[in-house]
Amino acid sequence: MEIEMKNMRYLLFFAIASFSHPTMASDVYIYLVRHGQTLFNLTGQVQGWSDSPLTEKGISQAKLAGKGLSNVAFNTAFSSDAGRARSTALIILDENKSDEKPALTELTQLREWGYGGFEGRDDAELWQPLFAAKQVEFRKDWSTWENFTAKMSDQEIANAIAHNDKSGMAEDYAHITARLREGIEKIVRETVEKGGGNSLVVSHGSAIPTLLSLFTPEQYHGESIGNASLTILHYHDGVYTLKTIGDTRYMQK
Repeated sequence: MEIEMKNMRYLLFFAIASFSHPTMASDVYIYLVRHGQTLFNLTGQVQGWSDSPLTEKGISQAKLAGKGLSNVAFNTAFSSDAGRARSTALIILDENKSDEKPALTELTQLREWGYGGFEGRDDAELWQPLFAAKQVEFRKDWSTWENFTAKMSDQEIANAIAHNDKSGMAEDYAHITARLREGIEKIVRETVEKGGGNSLVVSHGSAIPTLLSLFTPEQYHGESIGNASLTILHYHDGVYTLKTIGDTRYMQK
């Protein structure tokens, strides 16, 4: 499909976002989008099950994501029950050009990691002890994140947070992975029941990498999942394949 140059700034660099996939009834393409930038993202506060609104930049990011996906016909649409995810999903659907758009279903299973008593606090309170234990400097711009995750797995991170949380409310890794797996399996099942095809799924910056580690462990290598970035999973007959990860090229003007 030829794309007019005036629309290039809104479209994804890969062709699959601009036309419908040829699918069988059992094929599902899961368009995983992280929510746009929020107030807590901007102020450097821990944001898990707690919520904060999208910033003006976050709204703009969601609109650009929607324009980039405007030609994708979604058969189903899901988000976590957090306001930031719901708002991002609704903006994306509002930009979609399809004659029939799916209703948005909110799933608690798609929530961000639950950080318990650390919620709303400064990021450093949660992360500095973990970084220090691995002799990596914690920086609020997250520029040392990959150095840190090279030394500490998601499972170790989640369990350390749960251990350090004095409130006892932070989720451990087993709980996080169980609900996320349940969420994706529900999404696939309901989309297949409606004939397969494309499903919009809006979730979070730690939840999406965990999903990739669960369903495509041999393909996911810790790549960053930025605000409003797009990751695509293909499901066919019980097998998940990672097609695109953390892409934000549609936001480049």
